[in-house]
Amino acid sequence: MRTEILTDAGIVIVHPEQKLTAEDFQELTKKVDPIIEERGGLTGLMIDAETFPGWEDFTGFAEHVKFVKDHQKHILRVAIVVDGSIVSKLPAMANHFVEAEIRHFSRADRDAALAWLSA
Repeated sequence: MRTEILTDAGIVIVHPEQKLTAEDFQELTKKVDPIIEERGGLTGLMIDAETFPGWEDFTGFAEHVKFVKDHQKHILRVAIVVDGSIVSKLPAMANHFVEAEIRHFSRADRDAALAWLSA
């Protein structure tokens, strides 16, 4: 998983390009925790992918759940930038379980997603 950090804006952009592993989330934690500690939280998290690749195994899924549980109170907004009708349903479901505001954007609207995260 490739990661971009927009430090001044407090935004982290992740690009899942292949099946997600436990190590992906452990590395992401190492990158975002110092920002959260310094700033008190993240303004936003963008998940930017051609398609959602899924998880390599159950351990990858479990580490994903742990990351969400441990970090969701420290992230104001999450933009999911992925084309696909199934993914578009995710924010409505996830908003019941996390404190962050979550929105889905099509890949064509990536700039609008970034502007929303920055607002």
